[in-house]
Amino acid sequence: MSVQRPLFGFGAHTVIEDAAGLLRMAQQADRDGLDHFSLSDHPYLGDRVDAYAAIGFVLGRTEHIAGLANVTNLPTRPAPMLARTVTSLSALSGGRVVLGMGAGGLWDRISDMGVPRLPAGDAVDAFEEAIVLVRKLAGGGPPVTHRGRHYRVEEIEPAPVAAPPVWTGSVGPKSLAATGRVADGWIPGHAADWLSERYRTSRPVIDEAAAAAGRDPREIGTIFNLPGRITDRPLRATRDRDGRWIGGSPEQWAEELTRAVLEHGASGFTLFSPEGGTQDLASVGRWGQEIAPAVREAVAKEAGGRPAHEARR
Repeated sequence: MSVQRPLFGFGAHTVIEDAAGLLRMAQQADRDGLDHFSLSDHPYLGDRVDAYAAIGFVLGRTEHIAGLANVTNLPTRPAPMLARTVTSLSALSGGRVVLGMGAGGLWDRISDMGVPRLPAGDAVDAFEEAIVLVRKLAGGGPPVTHRGRHYRVEEIEPAPVAAPPVWTGSVGPKSLAATGRVADGWIPGHAADWLSERYRTSRPVIDEAAAAAGRDPREIGTIFNLPGRITDRPLRATRDRDGRWIGGSPEQWAEELTRAVLEHGASGFTLFSPEGGTQDLASVGRWGQEIAPAVREAVAKEAGGRPAHEARR
C-alpha cells in the first residue's frame, strides 16, 4: 500500500453569536482546498450551535469540503435517526460527510437532557452497535430488522445512499477495540499526537482488534486533533517540556507533519487553537494555503510510490 494523500481540516467550537464567522472560515477553507471541518457536539450547552444543523447549513454554502461532528454525542442522537441524518446530509452534499462517533463522556450533563445514564461498558456496547446499525440503514437493500441490546428497528428501509466513513474518538481499551472492529478512522483523545504515550499504547489495541476481526489495520486511518500556533518566524522549540506540540512557522509545521505521515503513518490533521478551541481566520488561511500544500507535495515526492511505513495508520 502506498502512502495516501493526508487529510487537512480545522475544528471549531462555535457559539451561536459566531455562526457567521464559522461560515466565513468554512468557505475560506473550501476555497483553499482543505478536506474537512469539524464541530463539537454538546447539545446541553445553550450557547453552542447544534452540530448537525450547522454542518448541514455549512455544507449547503460550500462546494468541496466535508463536515463532521468531532464527535457525535451518541446518547442524545439515537442510531436510527442518526443514520437518517447522515445519509440525508450525504445525499444533499454529494457525499461530503464523515460520521464522527463517541460513546458519550460527560454523563452528568447528558443525563440532564433526559437521557438514561449508561454504565461505561454499556455505553461502549451501544456505541459499537450504533455504528453497525447506521451501516445497515444505508446503501439500499431490503428492509432492516435489528434486535440488539440497545437498539431495535422493525422492517425499516435503508436509505439508498452509502454510509459515510466513520471516525471514532475512542479512548478506553474497550472502545479502541470497537474502533478496530467497525470503524474507518480514529481521532486520538486528549489531542494526543504521534509521539505521545497515549498514541503508542492505544493504537496497538485498535490494530489487534482489527486483525482479529479479519480486517487490515492499515485501513483504519488516524486523524489527529492538533492544537498549535502558526508563527511568522521559526520557534526555537516546537514542543514543550512534556513533549507536546506547540507549533512554529509554516516550514516547521510542514516538516513535522511530513514526518508524521511518512514515519508514523498519520492519515490527517484537524487544526485547533493552542487552547484547543477554534483557530483564527488568518491561521486557518495559512494552514490551507501554505502548510497543507507543502506537506502534500513533500509526502508525494518522498513517498514516490514506495510501500508505506509498516505501521501505516
